[in-house]
Amino acid sequence: MILGNAAWGFRETPLERRLEITRDMGFNLLELQIAGHENDFLQLDASDEAISEVKELFKKYSINLVCASTGNDFTGADEAESISGMESIKKVIDIAQKLEIKYLRIFAGFSPVDEVTGTRWAFMIKMLNEVLEYGAKHHVLPSIETHGGVEEYLDGIRHFASTSTVIEKLNKIFSELKYPFGIVFDPANLGAVGMNEDEIIALYQELGEKIAYFHLKDFSLNRSGALQPCACGDGQLDWNKLMTKFDEFTGPGMIEYELTEDITAGLKRSQVLLQNQFALAV
Repeated sequence: MILGNAAWGFRETPLERRLEITRDMGFNLLELQIAGHENDFLQLDASDEAISEVKELFKKYSINLVCASTGNDFTGADEAESISGMESIKKVIDIAQKLEIKYLRIFAGFSPVDEVTGTRWAFMIKMLNEVLEYGAKHHVLPSIETHGGVEEYLDGIRHFASTSTVIEKLNKIFSELKYPFGIVFDPANLGAVGMNEDEIIALYQELGEKIAYFHLKDFSLNRSGALQPCACGDGQLDWNKLMTKFDEFTGPGMIEYELTEDITAGLKRSQVLLQNQFALAV
């Protein structure tokens, strides 16, 4: 696994500072979020000049631009909203192609898995196939993250199962997709919806070559029993057990520390665990 930094925790950090932090950690990979947050440097209407500026910034800091991310939800009851999200992803793919990005993280959606049946399921698949077809034509591989639904809970959050965090539903999605796709494998998201380490490892092994890259983070339980994002090693997952299997993965592993107020310190705590204890590459 080749370590780098994921985008989400950097949502309040200017792009050049993100690159500086990543370089100073000894990494040469940074996931670029495009039109997934109001602070993102590149929005849907990004000019060629802005795209060229991003290229030059990555070059300045000797950071490789391989992975990008954006936001969407194809599992809601509002089909017009899903169509709008699909059209937005196509615009992101246009930008990603200009940047020569290989993988674009997308979502299936965040609705409770039991609500996504019948016509809602069929529409989710239709939207995913349209995005995948467009990606194939533009040499960008849309990659679905294993991500449950999230809601506020007590003084933290809780995750609940979505279509991309239930093995049987994931396999059903795969069987209905008509074009190439990848997976962004996030062990912490899977643990947050109730999978144990053995189940997470089993899914990792089942997905195999479908995995484009990893997001690496953790969640801890606070005193009230709600989840709080944290660094790898500070939460519930047994990373010693997980990494006995994950360290064979040869692609990108993006550290995703979700708290913005101490982003650099949180990333570095994960780095110490993952790099020093498991001798992962940079």
